[in-house]
Amino acid sequence: MIGFVGGFVKHDDPVYGTVRLAARLRAKYPSGVVVRVFENHHEKSALSEVLRLLSANGNGTLSSADKQDARIIIFGHSWGGSETVTLARQLQSEGIPVLLTVQVDSVRKFGEEDRVIPANVEEAANFYQPSGIIRGEPKIRAANPEATEILGNFRFDYEANPLSCGQYPLHDRIFMKTHMEMDCDPRVWTKVESLIRSKLPEEAHGL
Repeated sequence: MIGFVGGFVKHDDPVYGTVRLAARLRAKYPSGVVVRVFENHHEKSALSEVLRLLSANGNGTLSSADKQDARIIIFGHSWGGSETVTLARQLQSEGIPVLLTVQVDSVRKFGEEDRVIPANVEEAANFYQPSGIIRGEPKIRAANPEATEILGNFRFDYEANPLSCGQYPLHDRIFMKTHMEMDCDPRVWTKVESLIRSKLPEEAHGL
């Protein structure tokens, strides 16, 4: 599993939803599942790590069997949501399938396209909120609907139902209020975690 944090958040900052979810998944699946979190501007490192983990000899060179055996899940918030789709597209160019992508209030990075999910992705989900200066992409679609199932574009409203996110930096709470509220919303990350766990091997459940 690969997670991408948003903005200029550090990959190990425990305040943010992507990092917190990754920690929970590592605790629940201490063996058989690898979880890595990257800054959204470290996309080359993320791709290299995926290729290394998939290759049987660990050198990043993949055989056809390595590619067929791939079980990859990618998720991210804000710019990390944009990078989620970009990494999936890079893996498509390598002939590598992706089980699931999940975007949380995805904000498109310059030169990227976060609305169209590439055909190597089996399932994709999008969570967004429509308010504030920074707001997420409201609708994703499949490049090939026969290859990719869009599980939903799930809307949350923090104008009507505000949250208190006191652990977040003051700057974020003032200038990115609703965007940060989605990141700190436990309901969102519970749904994301449920989607991810549904794709994990049966033998991993309950660890």
